[in-house]
Amino acid sequence: MTDKDLVAAAWKAREGHSALYSNYPVGAALEAASGKLYTGANVESSSYGLSICAERVALFKAVTDGERNFTRIAIAASGSLAPSPCGACRQLLMDYAPNVEVLLSERPGSFDKLSITDLLPRPFTPKHF
Repeated sequence: MTDKDLVAAAWKAREGHSALYSNYPVGAALEAASGKLYTGANVESSSYGLSICAERVALFKAVTDGERNFTRIAIAASGSLAPSPCGACRQLLMDYAPNVEVLLSERPGSFDKLSITDLLPRPFTPKHF
């Protein structure tokens, strides 16, 4: 799968969103080292703390399916800037996908490529304890 294919899968996943409060639909497509693709979209609650980001939906689906090694994640959302994972998503990606490439797309077919450590420098990891 090419980077463009992964980004397209994130845009497709975005269609499943339930962004009732922020009106900011987000899609994510996470590629496991096995080649399997896991997708997710954000789901919101009026009690914001109960909401879940697209990245965590995709990651939790993969982890509960037994995956533990990941290569890339694409995140897609329309806005004035490219989407960027929240702090909780950055930490969970570091915990479960410390070498993942992150593709951030603000419009179909276009993306920026970063590493998770670009987004979360000096992360808290199990090495700390």
